[in-house]
Amino acid sequence: MNLNKVFLIGNLTRDPELRTMPNGNAVASFGLATNRMWKGKDGSQQKQTEFHNIVMFGRLAEIAKQYLQKGAMAMIEGRIQNRSWEGQDGQKKYRTEIVAEAMQMGPRSGGAGKPLAENPVKHEEETPEILATVEYPEDEIKPDEIPF
Repeated sequence: MNLNKVFLIGNLTRDPELRTMPNGNAVASFGLATNRMWKGKDGSQQKQTEFHNIVMFGRLAEIAKQYLQKGAMAMIEGRIQNRSWEGQDGQKKYRTEIVAEAMQMGPRSGGAGKPLAENPVKHEEETPEILATVEYPEDEIKPDEIPF
């Protein structure tokens, strides 16, 4: 059995760009930065940032365009895909992408009070009360309709 599965939690490096394919399906693309931190041999803290190309299709692409923006935190679940094509200069080009299959948005800035991450949840039955404090923009997509 083979497995190609990726989980990334990071911040968007640019706003999602939404395009439409010839068959009418939506496709969104954006960058995501992830950080890795560790202590070096000398005890100093080291940091490495990786940049990932994210691609989403269909309804997920439309949701990303509507709710995500540069700097926002998101968790992306998907698979790694490598593409190649011939550039205008005749050289072969390569690109590694994460094709998203699911997404979870991070804490929202602004809104009513503190982000959800700062509101400790002690019991499962308290969760609806906390979620009731989140203010959503009046858009055509309702949070209850998001399929994740």
